[in-house]
Amino acid sequence: MKTYNIFTNKLDSLPEAKADFLLCASVTKTCEIDAITQAGIPGKIPLTPTLDAEFISTGKVYSMPQLAETPKGVPTPALITKAVHDIAPFSTIEILDLGLEVKPQHTQLNNFDILPSNSIAKNANIDAKEVFFKGMEYGKSYELKGSYLILGESTPSGTTTAMATVLALGYDLKNDFSSSFLNVPSKIKNSTVDKALSLVNNNMNNFDKLGVVSDNMLIFCAGFLLEASRRFHVVLAGGTQMAACLLVADKLKEDVLMRVKSKNITLATTAWVKNDENSNIQNILSSLSYTPHAIYTDFSFENTEIAVLKKYDEGEAKEGVGAGAALAYAVANKKTNKEVLEAVEYLIYNM
Repeated sequence: MKTYNIFTNKLDSLPEAKADFLLCASVTKTCEIDAITQAGIPGKIPLTPTLDAEFISTGKVYSMPQLAETPKGVPTPALITKAVHDIAPFSTIEILDLGLEVKPQHTQLNNFDILPSNSIAKNANIDAKEVFFKGMEYGKSYELKGSYLILGESTPSGTTTAMATVLALGYDLKNDFSSSFLNVPSKIKNSTVDKALSLVNNNMNNFDKLGVVSDNMLIFCAGFLLEASRRFHVVLAGGTQMAACLLVADKLKEDVLMRVKSKNITLATTAWVKNDENSNIQNILSSLSYTPHAIYTDFSFENTEIAVLKKYDEGEAKEGVGAGAALAYAVANKKTNKEVLEAVEYLIYNM
C-alpha cells in the first residue's frame, strides 16, 4: 500500500504526525430521489451520515440495527476509516452536524443549527451565505489537537449536488463526477442536475446560485477551508465531492476578499476514485486557479476473506467518510495493506 500524487503518479504522502479527524455529516433530500444513490439502506438513505458518524466514533451503530450498506451488500467506507483509527489513532474524532435528520448517539457532536437541505431538483433552499460564514467562523475558531486536520464527509447523493454546484458556478465539468455505483445512473443524475440548473440564472450572485443547487456540506466546508488553512494544514478527505469543495472556495474567495492558502491544503482520495473510468478527478482539480497538492492511496481488498469487500476493487462505493485520507494517514504511520485489511475484517466479524 502506497500513496501517490494524483498529477504525477510519483510517491507522495501526508505528514508523519497525528491528525484530528472531523466528519461533516449532512443530508440533502436529493438523496431521496429514487435510485440516484446507493450510499445506504434503501428507504433509509438519510440515516447514512448518522450511522457513519456513530460507527467511526464507537465501532457500533445505535440509530439502526445495522451499518449502512449498498443494495449489493457493500458496507460503508466508514469501516476503512474506523479500522485505520483502531491501528493508528487520530488525535480526535468529532462530528459536524451540517443538517442531519437524526442526531448520532455517543459521538462528539458539534451543532451549527443547520437543517437538512431540500432536493436540488426543487430548489435546495439554503441560506448559502449564512452557512458559508458559519464555516468560516468555525475555521477561525477551531482548536487543533494534533498537528493537522483531516476533513471528511458523509453526504449521500453528494456527487450529484457537487456536479450541479460546479456547473452553476460556470465550470465545464459535467462528465467528471464519480458515483457510489459501479454502473452510474447517469440519466437520473443528469436529469436532476438539469432541473436544478433550470432554477438559476446569470442575474444571481454566487451565493444565490449555491443556495439553489448545492448542499450544506460543500458550502460550509468551503468557508471552513478558507479560514482554517490560514492557520494549519487541512486535508480534504474525499473524491470528486471534496474536489468540488475546493472549486467553491476558489470561486468564493473574491466574494469574501480572501486568498486561498493552497500550500496548507491537500486533497486525499482512494485509488478507486483516481482510476474510475466514469469520472475524472484530475480534470476537476485542474480547473482551480492553482495546482493543488492531491494524493491517492492504492489500498486493495484483493486478499480479503469477506467476498463482499472485493466489490470495492470492482468499483462499488469507491470513497466516503474520509476513507482516502485515512488510508494515506495509515501509510504515513507505517501501516500496511495487510494490517488495514485485517482491521476492517475484525470490525465486521465483531459487529
